[in-house]
Amino acid sequence: MPKKIYKKAVALKYDRQKEDAPRIVAKGQGLVAQNIIELAKKNNIPIKDDPDLIEVLSSLEINEEIPSEIYVAVAELLAFVYSMNSEKSSP
Repeated sequence: MPKKIYKKAVALKYDRQKEDAPRIVAKGQGLVAQNIIELAKKNNIPIKDDPDLIEVLSSLEINEEIPSEIYVAVAELLAFVYSMNSEKSSP
């Protein structure tokens, strides 16, 4: 089966203990996006395909905190990630 070609990808990092908001840690298009996705898969990091959110996040700079205007959308993304992580840890 051929690999899916990703036009854009954005990676977030969030440490509730140290940061006020999630930060952009990687972003890219084409091959860079593909590499971000493959690295996430190899490290069992949940992936959410949300083109509208990717468009907004890709306009931010690396290491920039997400703006408060998109907290709700990112909170939904984090809820997705937390649910995926809890499913993996359940027997």
